[in-house]
Amino acid sequence: MAEAQNYQNHVRRTPMYYTAAGFILLVNIVWSGYRLIGDVSVGSVVAFLVSIALLVAAFAARTQTLTVQNRVIRLEQRLRFRELLPADIAARACALPINQIVALRFACDSELPGLVNQVLANQLTDPKAIKQKVSDWQGDFLRA
Repeated sequence: MAEAQNYQNHVRRTPMYYTAAGFILLVNIVWSGYRLIGDVSVGSVVAFLVSIALLVAAFAARTQTLTVQNRVIRLEQRLRFRELLPADIAARACALPINQIVALRFACDSELPGLVNQVLANQLTDPKAIKQKVSDWQGDFLRA
């Protein structure tokens, strides 16, 4: 079973993606650029352009994955808001910025209404501050 999650350890890092793949893609760009400078040909130009396209594709894939994850979190939170909050407050909570909604997802059902009220009253606006106010942390172990 996974370690209990809290504010201090909730950030998920993907070192293989950023370090290994990023390094390999960067080396590929440098090598393709070196070959292009040494011998300008159709093949070296295409290889250099493909190396750049691979890096762009890697960043696009990660960005799209995180965008979909945020959309799923927003949907889950909207359902929680509708289940746990009065209709008028739930509607206002659904309109919060995505970074605040993401921060609220770590709160348990019993403390969510209080935190939402603080956010809606502009007493809490920073996602980091919202997460730090969560006392009964609900871990998210299925993140992309």
